[in-house]
Amino acid sequence: MELNRDGQNQERKLHGTYGFPVYARRKLISSYPTGSFPWHWHQEVEFTLVAAGRMEYRVNDSRYLLETGQGLFCNAGALHSGGMADGDCDYISLTFHPRLLAGFEGSDIGGEYIAPVVESKALPSLKLTREPAWQREMLDRLYKAYRLLLEKPLLYQLEIQRQLLEAWARLYENCAQRARSAPSEDPEKLRRLRVILTYVQEHYQEKLALEDVAGQVGLCKSECCRFFKRQMGTSLFDYLLDYRVGKSLSFLKAGRSVGEAAAAVGFADASYFAKVFRERTGRSPSGYRREAGQNMQKTQNMRNNDRERETT
Repeated sequence: MELNRDGQNQERKLHGTYGFPVYARRKLISSYPTGSFPWHWHQEVEFTLVAAGRMEYRVNDSRYLLETGQGLFCNAGALHSGGMADGDCDYISLTFHPRLLAGFEGSDIGGEYIAPVVESKALPSLKLTREPAWQREMLDRLYKAYRLLLEKPLLYQLEIQRQLLEAWARLYENCAQRARSAPSEDPEKLRRLRVILTYVQEHYQEKLALEDVAGQVGLCKSECCRFFKRQMGTSLFDYLLDYRVGKSLSFLKAGRSVGEAAAAVGFADASYFAKVFRERTGRSPSGYRREAGQNMQKTQNMRNNDRERETT
């Protein structure tokens, strides 16, 4: 599975609908063949809730270890990614647009209580635990909002909005001062990181030269490598390999040959692609293609069975 992003690494996926911009999903981190989801950002606020296991989560240049029962607030516009810590992780992602809480544009609620947090560069993320009590209340209300979205009882949209407003009230009460006064992360550092990520993800199919990447942010090759490793915890070369492997999944799912998939994502040699793919995913490209085909067939059979039951 891969994320659908535009040229600026912003996720394209619609989080809910325009009329009710709330989206939730529960996943295993192992559902990503590389064991992680790549760096991206979006205009919505995102809360991650760990149902079981542990997850390593990155937001801008902060790193978190989230354990069972804990959660994370990721602010709008913040770069983030997540992956396995020491095994699989069952987690819930709850995403919503701030206008759900603010109401109409220019509202007093939006200006006084929503914008100071959402627009703050000093509060890109916050780890949530069962203590203190206000964080526990936030987590409980977020779980309830998730269950309401799944079950859709009478008045569920009103109830979801109420739960999210209450959770946001606790966040505002305890973090508004920090959002207004704390020193923000280095904007130039984050700008450079966004530029590098965007350039790599726009040109991954090509033969990338390090001097071209470094030139995008005005650094020499060695400093560019050090900067990227310092911020991302991995080398620029390894990131490129991981990204290419992730992009190859859609080609393999579509039934393309290993050689075709390799060429489509910038690998000049299919054997080297297969080696890297196995290192990153624990299986061969052909094995993944076969599994993906079988899973698609199972899904189609389930849909056909559902249609048959509906007509009988």
